[in-house]
Amino acid sequence: MTHNDTIVALATPSGAGAIAVIRLSGEKAITIASEIFHSISNKQLKKQKSHTVHLGHIKDGNRVIDEVLATIFKNPHSYTGEDVIEMSCHGSPFIQQEIIQLCLRTGARMATAGEFTLRAFLNGKMDLSQAEAVADLIASDSEASHQLAIQQMRGGFSTEISRLREELLNFASLIELELDFAEEDVEFANRDDFQKLISKISLVLKRLIDSFATGNVLKNGIPVAIVGEPNVGKSTLLNALLNEERAIVSDIAGTTRDTIEDELNIGGIGFRFIDTAGIRDTTDTIEGLGIKKTFEKIEQAQVVLYLIDSSQFIQNNKKLENLKIEISKIKNQYPQKALVVIGNKADKISDETSQLMRSEVENLHLISAKTGQGVEDLKNTLLDFVNTGALRNNETIVTNTRHYDALLKALEEINKVQEGIDIGLSGDLMAIDIRQALYYFGEITGEITNDDLLGNIFANFCIGK
Repeated sequence: MTHNDTIVALATPSGAGAIAVIRLSGEKAITIASEIFHSISNKQLKKQKSHTVHLGHIKDGNRVIDEVLATIFKNPHSYTGEDVIEMSCHGSPFIQQEIIQLCLRTGARMATAGEFTLRAFLNGKMDLSQAEAVADLIASDSEASHQLAIQQMRGGFSTEISRLREELLNFASLIELELDFAEEDVEFANRDDFQKLISKISLVLKRLIDSFATGNVLKNGIPVAIVGEPNVGKSTLLNALLNEERAIVSDIAGTTRDTIEDELNIGGIGFRFIDTAGIRDTTDTIEGLGIKKTFEKIEQAQVVLYLIDSSQFIQNNKKLENLKIEISKIKNQYPQKALVVIGNKADKISDETSQLMRSEVENLHLISAKTGQGVEDLKNTLLDFVNTGALRNNETIVTNTRHYDALLKALEEINKVQEGIDIGLSGDLMAIDIRQALYYFGEITGEITNDDLLGNIFANFCIGK
């Protein structure tokens, strides 16, 4: 994989806009720009200082294509670590393509997806986990996902991993040194200190692995399934949460026959609400398929909103007892999921009935999806299910599946090292497991990598970044 030529791409979204930015990076970036850019004050780009901006025209021979601003970033003080030129032109798609084609004819080639960030990684401007955070930052669509990407891009996660790797590497070197003096039975690596380090690494790895459950939902949004019998107001609740007529509402039982999904940002956290078909016994084939999908969505959800019609519980103790049985069934069937029991149509019941229901059903939320009563309180309850303490305290949270997999493998090797210490295993055998743990640490930050891994990672980037 060679990256010593000069690349060009549109750095802003394609399509018409007020301004577009075209980026050149590589050894000949300034030379190529100098051939097509003509300063209005007759300055030569090659002689200008880094981090300066110049007004001029892009010309193809004598033909003026556009008036642009050219910004110079000389190596190594640029995003890629190479010479970089960014040309801000008018946002016409025709102008964008004319300038890019002119750059290609003058000696550049089109950048591949993520190639600017790949060059930043290869030139030591950022490690691999920080490079991946760039893609997450671009894709972030909520305050939480944005904050997670910013934390990782600033290097908090990679710094923690690199520090552990360096400490383990130091001990690994001492154990390897012992192997050279095996006949003399010397011990360069203090076993007590080594035990403390292994325990410390194990604790950190477990904390990072456990954080993935939180990080994954914060990054991708928290799926919330709205379930219950037909005609209890599930679709009305979805519309009330989204503040728009997203789902069809009618008095006819079984109106919702397929799942309806939409996203809502609450307090900076993304929630993906899923309105499901009403659960009941039915002979209707289509409705039956919808009910089957309801249970599939419950399996996928992190939070289950179990909706009931409060107005049906007026002086109906049998109904109340059946409700408790149903709630118990859901808790037993889905013990890992957060369950919120919601009594809808609270505007149709008396205060006495409200008090009775609250006393009989633990943590019951009484709302009226039709009038909006209690909907904001429900949103606050959903936020309470999200463990954002680590986010507020700037603790490291893992969001990347590749990192999670490498951490699991590293912990497995560290556990083998711990077993070796416990049984008094020889240094040469422990060294094998230590090397493997170091390998997985290095995979995260990019100290150990290969072309296939880089290709898989940067293929997910947009072109121009």
